[in-house]
Amino acid sequence: MLGAALALVVIGIATVYSVGNPAEASPASQIGDLAGLWQKQLIFAVVALIGFVTVNLVNYRRLGAVSYWIFALILVLLAVLLLGKYVVNIPFVPEINGSCRWLRFEVAGRRLPMVQPSEFCKLAYILALAWYLRYRSNYRSFRALIGPFVLTLLPMVLILLEPDLGTVLLMMPILFTMLFVAGAKVKHLLIIVALAILVSPLLWLKMESYQRTRISSVLLQSSWIRDKAEQSPLLGRILVGKNFSTEEWMRDRGYQLIRSKYAVASGGVTGYGFRKGPFIKYDFLPYRYNDLIFATIAHQWGFLGSLGLLALYVFIVACGLEIAANNTDPFGRLLAVGIVVMFVVEALVNVSMTVGLMPITGLTLPLVSHGGSSLLVSMTSVGLLNNVGRCRPFTVAPRK
Repeated sequence: MLGAALALVVIGIATVYSVGNPAEASPASQIGDLAGLWQKQLIFAVVALIGFVTVNLVNYRRLGAVSYWIFALILVLLAVLLLGKYVVNIPFVPEINGSCRWLRFEVAGRRLPMVQPSEFCKLAYILALAWYLRYRSNYRSFRALIGPFVLTLLPMVLILLEPDLGTVLLMMPILFTMLFVAGAKVKHLLIIVALAILVSPLLWLKMESYQRTRISSVLLQSSWIRDKAEQSPLLGRILVGKNFSTEEWMRDRGYQLIRSKYAVASGGVTGYGFRKGPFIKYDFLPYRYNDLIFATIAHQWGFLGSLGLLALYVFIVACGLEIAANNTDPFGRLLAVGIVVMFVVEALVNVSMTVGLMPITGLTLPLVSHGGSSLLVSMTSVGLLNNVGRCRPFTVAPRK
């Protein structure tokens, strides 16, 4: 499992290097700022490896005992972000592309790497939820599900207001899977899903125009739907919250999606090769080193290379499921399941949004995308899986 995780980290560093150091750069390209990103990613990888080792120094059950405190600390950091966005100007809470997701500090005049609390919230949430669900009385009745949903909805609301749609989409699958594995009644879960479906139209109407456009872009890939949306003002307002314009969509929300699909498709079976290809040479694809890094990998290594990348995730997931299945400790089993679901959802959503099957939400490709917070959380999660597998409680076989 560690070998597969390290292989993904190496692939990520190599891909970030290729983006900033193409074999042949166009004179008109703007890649100067990307040339040194791989060095930062290498430093992040070293820190992430330290995180992997550190989390294995103590038994995972001790982390469970302090999981509520860890979760509460992350909630405080999320609240600070919202204070900086909506209430008062806070110097270390910058607004980037309309979002306040990061904390940025300076020491002796030098700017430190930004910290994204919502990334750490994913792991803190899984720890706290697994610790809460270790008792059967906490999930067997419908009323008992209030606790798990409070643990989930509180960070979801805080993160959504940043806004960070990708992390929000990640939390509900984790909740339902962990509840199911813990033993919650299926009929209770189905009732909750039905209620969510009934409420969803109201939530859609409350969304801002750019949020609707980001989600409905999956449908707007169809020229037929775009034509209908332009012809019908009502349909346009339903889809994007205002009158729809194909030209405006192609310049704005549709730009990344269309270019990402071109990058993936142009890779073919074997790709252009390392540091090669028009999407490496030119500035055709924005965010090709983090959110859309899978498109860069598919462009360079093609369909076969993409399959190899996904196989590494499958291997990590298989190891995680084996660890969960062979652990008799409810907390350890739920913790392993939560981490596995986190990896599965992150990888599936990131790849799906790259090829147009899901809206582009800003969810990174775990262990591969550029970013210190994401890499540290992903590697620490692998370390926790290893911890759960290494510290399995002893069981005694029944007397024959």
